[in-house]
Amino acid sequence: MQRVAAALQAQGHPHMPQMLDDAARTAQQAADALGILVGQVAKSIIFRRKSDDVAVLVVTSGDRRVDEKKVEAHVGKVGRADAEFVKARTGFSIGGVSPLAHATPPVTLIDRDLLRFDVVWAAAGHPHSVFPLHPNDLTRLTGAPVVDVVQEPAPPAAA
Repeated sequence: MQRVAAALQAQGHPHMPQMLDDAARTAQQAADALGILVGQVAKSIIFRRKSDDVAVLVVTSGDRRVDEKKVEAHVGKVGRADAEFVKARTGFSIGGVSPLAHATPPVTLIDRDLLRFDVVWAAAGHPHSVFPLHPNDLTRLTGAPVVDVVQEPAPPAAA
């Protein structure tokens, strides 16, 4: 969390990480703790790029599922990253992966669905810590492009 706070401060971000009373390891837990929509949680998903073993970070809305084929169209073939890989590459444990301040800089993609919100909340390096930001701040803070990398939402059920 200190690494994330230092990175935010160095880039002039106005909001520092906050500690929550309860863990926010999932988007739903974070949304419940913050009293926000689950889509306002900027969840960080790590993949392992097969060609060079580099971490690929996808930041998306908590109410969306990442489409691996869309990710691969941007970065090449990817596979699932286990907890050991995530910790070694990012310096964070699953459930607390921040979109910035990684131990080794990942290839990062930001899903455009986040832009539907004025404020989103991201993990700050610990399962109990988060920080608020505007979705466009993710691009500024990470240098990552905004792309479409999620599955299409299911249509509403007929009444």
